[in-house]
Amino acid sequence: MYIITGGAGFIGSQLVSALNERGITDIIVVDAIGKGDERYKNLCDLRIADYFDRDEFRTLISSGKLPGGITAILHQGACSDTMETDGRYMLDNNFTFSKAVLHYALDNRIPLVYASSAATYGGGSTFRESPEFEKPLNVYGYSKLVFDQYVRRFLPSAESTVVGLRYFNVYGPREHYKGKMASMVYQLHRQLRETGVARLFTGTDGYGDGEQRRDFVFVGDVVKVNLHFAEGQMRKGIVNCGTGESRSFNDIARTIISILGKGKIEYVPMPESIRGKYQSFTQADISSLRSLVYNEPFSSLEDGIAQCIEYWNA
Repeated sequence: MYIITGGAGFIGSQLVSALNERGITDIIVVDAIGKGDERYKNLCDLRIADYFDRDEFRTLISSGKLPGGITAILHQGACSDTMETDGRYMLDNNFTFSKAVLHYALDNRIPLVYASSAATYGGGSTFRESPEFEKPLNVYGYSKLVFDQYVRRFLPSAESTVVGLRYFNVYGPREHYKGKMASMVYQLHRQLRETGVARLFTGTDGYGDGEQRRDFVFVGDVVKVNLHFAEGQMRKGIVNCGTGESRSFNDIARTIISILGKGKIEYVPMPESIRGKYQSFTQADISSLRSLVYNEPFSSLEDGIAQCIEYWNA
């Protein structure tokens, strides 16, 4: 049995889908689907054994009443809104809840793979899993960092897999519900389909118009990394999950325009509300990921976007 927290979300539902493709349906999904929340649509075409609300799951953990025979816990559940300013809410979701999941996994020797974030690095230029490079720009990034710091205390004594994956800019199918937090691949595709115009920011931090660069990683590759560590031999660490190559927002827009056969780019000023909190450059150092014997190649931006558009246009 697999437990997937955040299982109705973008990456979580992709993990459910990948397990279903292997013929695995003995899956417990944990999430917090509230009023008007459309994430349930991500589960409609999938097969699971059970669903627990997040608060119900927390109670089951604390009381020790989860079922036995758990193969792995894939902990994707979090508040991922980088603009959220309620620190108490953010830390309860991303730190306190995650601590409970960690200790349940450690106490029962259940492999745990959890979602961290490249937001832990902030506006730096070196993206290596080391404290001197960890300088988050917002409370979301801090909530992820403080849990990573907490996990580091237990890694030396852990007797089962514990791997934190610092996701870079993940994009792909099943992120439709995320609104302003959806990837730029999704947002630019939608803009170009609906208006024929892709809107990008004018230059910032020494980068030209639309030339800000991120490490964009296709969700199918992120799923492979998760399942790689959930299975097999014991491994421990906090590692980057990205391609190791940065690409510009212009690259995304031009690739989509080429596939659609129409569209143009316009540049708009960056809002004052996000100046000083915006990462103009990210690029994963994936040497630690490779050292834990993950050797699979990552999809190119062009191939990943092509797969997305095929899905979105179906």
